[in-house]
Amino acid sequence: MDEVLKYAAKSCWERYGADGDRARMDALADEFLEFLTRCKTERETIAWVLEQGAAAGFSAGLSDGLAMIPFRSKAVLLARRGSAPLSQGLRLITAHADTPHLDLKQHPLHEECQVALMKTHYYGGIKKYQWLARPLALHGTVVAMDGRVVPVCIGEDESDPVFTVLDLLPHLARKQREETVEKAFVGEKLNLAFGHEPATAGEEAKVRQKVLELLHERYAIREEDLFSAELQVVPAGRARYVGLDRSMLGGYGQDDRLCVFTAVKAFLDAPVGEHTQVLLLFDKEEIGSDGATGAKSRFMEHALEDVLDAWEPQTRLRHVLGRTKAVSADVHCPLDPDYQDVHDKFNASLLGHGPVFSKFTGHGGKYGASEADCEYVAWFRALLAAEDIPWQMAEMGKVDEGGGGTVAKDLAVYGMEIIDFGPGVLSMHSPFEISSKADLYATVLAYSAFYRS
Repeated sequence: MDEVLKYAAKSCWERYGADGDRARMDALADEFLEFLTRCKTERETIAWVLEQGAAAGFSAGLSDGLAMIPFRSKAVLLARRGSAPLSQGLRLITAHADTPHLDLKQHPLHEECQVALMKTHYYGGIKKYQWLARPLALHGTVVAMDGRVVPVCIGEDESDPVFTVLDLLPHLARKQREETVEKAFVGEKLNLAFGHEPATAGEEAKVRQKVLELLHERYAIREEDLFSAELQVVPAGRARYVGLDRSMLGGYGQDDRLCVFTAVKAFLDAPVGEHTQVLLLFDKEEIGSDGATGAKSRFMEHALEDVLDAWEPQTRLRHVLGRTKAVSADVHCPLDPDYQDVHDKFNASLLGHGPVFSKFTGHGGKYGASEADCEYVAWFRALLAAEDIPWQMAEMGKVDEGGGGTVAKDLAVYGMEIIDFGPGVLSMHSPFEISSKADLYATVLAYSAFYRS
């Protein structure tokens, strides 16, 4: 590890060891854990952002140099007008509000062996076995044909039941153990155990019928209403402190809601600056950023055109974006103590040593990457150095071990300067991800410095 420590950034624990910093760090961590506990879907996350914006004086639409433009409950753009013309560019931070989960299928409910099951389709890159034999909750929205909107949340209150995906007992798993992980755990078997008591009436599938009766009793919905439902299966329970020293933060959905939280905190606390400040949150990053609310959509263009029409109608959008400095706020993969061999230690990050620059992402050969210019990297280094904010520069594992993508490439097409920059997360894409309390604090400070630049 000597070579790692030699090149690592200053530890955030060393930099922020003073009583005042530690008190602020602890308060921020408490708030973040509450946010993670509440916001387990993209709709819940965007609703939280809108609440935070409203409390800070933003209202839906544009007024008095402030803009808050939500879109389909899954994306939002907030802007604060600066003193300089928009033609001088923006200070823009973008993150994504979605995270891997299980979705209920359109025809989910069936009965096997006197157990009611809900069929699912997994969303994003998951290790399927991590979702078995653990308590799960159901979050989402059902819309009936008459337009009635029914929010659903089962499994979070202590009095609620939870759900689970059943696992095969080891006594009968000899053949399963001989398979590769990919073959041993099949997506079609990620069925949610949903009920077991039979209905008092009816001839067949009485357990299934009992589930339908309970859904109608509690939510006044019928089976066909599941066709127009968005119901997500997520880990049940609260986000928690991890470690005897309470130094780490554990919870579901930190990729990328950790960056959503830190970016929102930095944006709302920022003073009016020289450049117009923008916070942009997308959906669908985990499945390629497609769709109406993903980074490949025209949402950003259309929202910024509305901003220009209201604040500076003579300015062309391409001139604004071409002079914009941007951050793709996404989490990074620090060295895992048990799996160090998949990293190039000279180009790896460490938990607790500050947010991480990824000059490029993509995979072997830099395919699918957006690479930041050296001029922009140097500008950003100088910005953080001026405020003594710890940071790291790292790649996402060894060249041929894999890789990953972000929304940076989708915004780079507009000519803006953009780089991936965010805190590290261990156990990424698992139902219980781990981050550092110190990194959380340093990331808010780094994003704040960016907005003030």
